[in-house]
Amino acid sequence: MNDIRTLRADEIECRVGQCKKAKNGVGCSLLLYKDARCDMKLLDEVFGSMNWKREHSVIDGNLYCTISVWDGDKNQWISRQDVGTESNTEKEKGQASDSFKRAGVNWGIGRELYTAPFIWIPLKDGEYFQQGDKYRCTSPFFVSCIEYNENREISRLEIVDKSKNVRFRFGVPSKPDPNNQETTETEWNAEQIEKLKNYAKKLLVKLNAGDKTAAKEEFESLDRDKMFCDIKHAQQCVEVLKGKADQVNAQS
Repeated sequence: MNDIRTLRADEIECRVGQCKKAKNGVGCSLLLYKDARCDMKLLDEVFGSMNWKREHSVIDGNLYCTISVWDGDKNQWISRQDVGTESNTEKEKGQASDSFKRAGVNWGIGRELYTAPFIWIPLKDGEYFQQGDKYRCTSPFFVSCIEYNENREISRLEIVDKSKNVRFRFGVPSKPDPNNQETTETEWNAEQIEKLKNYAKKLLVKLNAGDKTAAKEEFESLDRDKMFCDIKHAQQCVEVLKGKADQVNAQS
């Protein structure tokens, strides 16, 4: 069987996960996702429009989708199944789409999106409104660039707003642009940045039993505009988290 390729930037959409007031203002976290049309297109592209099929069934009140692909070598259908949300008559279309996309992930469609970094966007005036004690983001965001490593994990990501302004960057270009005269530290220190990032993640895990909320707030406040875009910024994040870890250990 043919391999499912990774998704292009124009095939990925952004959805607001959370919108809240943080230490330095209102911001939102973003989640990357694919829609059902993307799954259909890739199944057609890889296997051929006449060589796959989908079926839906309700099991114990839950809507399942089965995607089957014809294997010419084995001369049989190969199927993979997953479940959507709980069955509800008013949301049948959404459930069908959800279970279809989940079944698509079982075939490898968009599985790489689960390796996305934490995406935090500081919001400007006019990009959100307050409703009681909650905040709602009204501005759309788009993936303008995405790259993957040999393990199909996201190694570079760039998010822009509707005016094409870059609002989030992660990782480094796989091949530095020789025409770019403004060479940054990032292009020459990718390995160091990766080590610092992993160290920071480990420190966060260590804080689970301690002052986790305060540590995460400090981490997010430093990480809002860019995610370890240079060595200095990465070291700053690590030092803040390390200080929090030492503080928690001293109190225990």
